[in-house]
Amino acid sequence: MEKVTIETYRQDKLYPKVVRATAELLRESDEISPVAILMKIGNLTPQDHDAWRRGRIPYLERVFQGSLSKANRYLRIIGFHAHDLNMVPSQHAYRQFGKKRILRFSRSDDPNIEASYARHFRWNQSQKKKQELIERTLTE
Repeated sequence: MEKVTIETYRQDKLYPKVVRATAELLRESDEISPVAILMKIGNLTPQDHDAWRRGRIPYLERVFQGSLSKANRYLRIIGFHAHDLNMVPSQHAYRQFGKKRILRFSRSDDPNIEASYARHFRWNQSQKKKQELIERTLTE
């Protein structure tokens, strides 16, 4: 498998899933996150997400349904797609419900991987453009 790059990410077989999940999430809100996209796609169940948020699972990748290379591809595609949509990135700290403990995404605790999972993207254009994007994406 070749590395996903800015030139090749649209040809990746995972790209249509990311585009569709992004459009569905934008219909509900002005912000998307990799965790929400992975849940929408089906690689992360709401039950596993809840268990992780409550601190019962040490890191999110433990319950990711698929290989870690697939998770990495999803993260790169999400970042490239959000950039193409001119969405504004922002870092978020995921904390355990009711506690101050910061949650981990990966076993390795690599700062780049952790930052990729924690990066949210906010829609910063008109609602009309957003609606056009959603309609165009979901009818394809």
